[in-house]
Amino acid sequence: MSVGLVVDTSAWIDFFGGETVPLLEDALAIGSVVLPPVVVAELVSGVQKGASRTALIDLLEDLPLHETPREHWIRVGELRRALSEKGLTVSTPDAHVAQCALDRDALLLSHDRVFPRIARHSSLRLVD
Repeated sequence: MSVGLVVDTSAWIDFFGGETVPLLEDALAIGSVVLPPVVVAELVSGVQKGASRTALIDLLEDLPLHETPREHWIRVGELRRALSEKGLTVSTPDAHVAQCALDRDALLLSHDRVFPRIARHSSLRLVD
């Protein structure tokens, strides 16, 4: 059973840039968006100041954060190792985002080209 929609930084950038992202809009409306902690840091680091920064932080504070106990980080490392054994090098932040979706058996919404490659070698499910 899928629990929530995990949304990567690339999809948020499009959304905040004014692009229509219907699935994200629908998930926000029903409260099913889940944030990987690294996505919060990436989004906040990209917004300078002013009203847009305040609006972003307000939104981020309202969304549930995926919990990342030690066991999560062990799974992140195991995912990176397993992917490396298949010839795919993945950054720790990207493996973390993928592992958040895997942990929740959730779909991942991203426009980053690394995630389809991760999905080919794992049980990661992406939004089509």
